[in-house]
Amino acid sequence: MSQELPQMPADLQAPRPPPLSATLEAELGKLQPVAPRQPMRQLALLSLVSLIYAAAMLAMLATRHDLGELPMVWLAGVGLAWLAGFVLPMYFAMVPPDGTVLPRWKPALISALAGSFGFVVLGFAIHPASGTHSVASVEHFTQGLGCLKMGCATALVPIVAGALLLRGSLPVGSRAIAAAIGAGGGSLGGLMLHLHCPVTDTLHVALMHGGVVGVAALLSALLVPRATDLR
Repeated sequence: MSQELPQMPADLQAPRPPPLSATLEAELGKLQPVAPRQPMRQLALLSLVSLIYAAAMLAMLATRHDLGELPMVWLAGVGLAWLAGFVLPMYFAMVPPDGTVLPRWKPALISALAGSFGFVVLGFAIHPASGTHSVASVEHFTQGLGCLKMGCATALVPIVAGALLLRGSLPVGSRAIAAAIGAGGGSLGGLMLHLHCPVTDTLHVALMHGGVVGVAALLSALLVPRATDLR
């Protein structure tokens, strides 16, 4: 024979929640479905806009006048390295792992650090190819700052575009992601300089061309999260 459960005393029963206020009900009524991010599409858009901008910068500044004298293996090989330095950090920054919306901030940070140091080392380790119209060196170190500025100017659009596409979607690792976006933009700037600047001095190529990556990554990490509210 089943036994009835004893009734809970009235003073111990769970209280009923108060009714929703009219203001809250009105706000809830305004809610609309939000389209989810499409990371690969955003990455493709970012890449397309960035490459068009870099090509426009190169067209405005003109290609290096020793371009036809350089070994194609060296020209293409270093160019592909710069292009990879753009694509990989941007991929880690823009595309989360399958099944999650959290960013790949650790690989993004590693790629930013690798690019920041790697392209400087590359400039010292692999001597730039030269032709009869190449410039062996610059008279003063400060004259090379023009390349650093032009490289950072080229990095500006990829950084801003990446920050806007990711705005409000990074609960963690926003500075690491910003650094990766900056490193990717800096690598695109390095690619532009590779095709524009005829200077073959090792110190210039390593510090002014390769240094663009580190400078852009550092500035992006410091300024972008606060300016665009990545979180």
